[in-house]
Amino acid sequence: MTETKPLTNEIRIGGVSLPHPFFMAPLAGFTDAPFRRIASELGAALTYTEMISAKGVSYGDRGSAELLAIDPAEGPVAVQLFGHEPYYVRRCISIMPEGHALIDINMGCPVPKVVKNGEGSALMKDRFEAARIVRAAVAAERETAARTERAPRPVTVKCRLGWDAESREAVLDFAPAMEEAGAAAVCVHGRTREQFYGGEADWEMIARVRERLEVPLIGSGDLFTAADGVRRIREGACDAVMFARGALGNPWIFREALGGEPPAPAERRAMMLRHLDLVIEAKGEHRAVLEMRKLWGFYMKGVRGAAEIRRRVNELETAEALRGLLASIEL
Repeated sequence: MTETKPLTNEIRIGGVSLPHPFFMAPLAGFTDAPFRRIASELGAALTYTEMISAKGVSYGDRGSAELLAIDPAEGPVAVQLFGHEPYYVRRCISIMPEGHALIDINMGCPVPKVVKNGEGSALMKDRFEAARIVRAAVAAERETAARTERAPRPVTVKCRLGWDAESREAVLDFAPAMEEAGAAAVCVHGRTREQFYGGEADWEMIARVRERLEVPLIGSGDLFTAADGVRRIREGACDAVMFARGALGNPWIFREALGGEPPAPAERRAMMLRHLDLVIEAKGEHRAVLEMRKLWGFYMKGVRGAAEIRRRVNELETAEALRGLLASIEL
């Protein structure tokens, strides 16, 4: 349990009100509907889809459509889009399904296949071009909302400090430019693109960004425990936090951030089985077994003999075998 009184202050992003400042970050290959549902049930105020190509949606790509899907049992979900062409961002927003709480534009992904197309963190090289994308998204959402007679969803931006060590203060101008373009909130991951996920996140820089914004600032980076997230908000570095790697195998991080208890072994075992069942329901047994190989590895972090257990898990091909192995080990 966290040592201080839990944070339960409401966060408003545009017209969206969230009950507290603890969010589940978008993670490619992880934050599908089953994962988001579990995080939401354990307290996440907001979850995000995996990163989705605006151009892919525009062209009717089946994989993109699958990533957009929301389970009715989920809590508020933000859709995260990536793209560098305002035309496709506008078209994507005009045709994608309803139901997402807000629209987030990714300007922080460091993966080579993304940045080589001028997307993700490559957009931090040109804040004026990035602002064009935000304005296009805001305009498209307003037009779509008017056409369907609903309130427009807020548009937000997730970015990094800059491209490399020489431009690590770029965010001090970049984030305000996104706000001016219409972003209702900005999330900053405290590393440059050059760092990927190495080194340490620079929370002092994140705090400097907060001083320059009127809209909420969401902080991200090296939040491996509930206490990490609570501390960063209490220190005034940001208005809300996104838990990313810290939530893998530990969705209880949200419950703990709100003052709850960590899971007992029996609860951890039950959640591993439930997660497996939810993925089977959503994607079928074959895909579920493949995906749970990596997910169970995170759930078993810190368990005695975890490396050997992970090796055995990776050899299994059926849900029955996975359940049998879990029943035979001590968590």
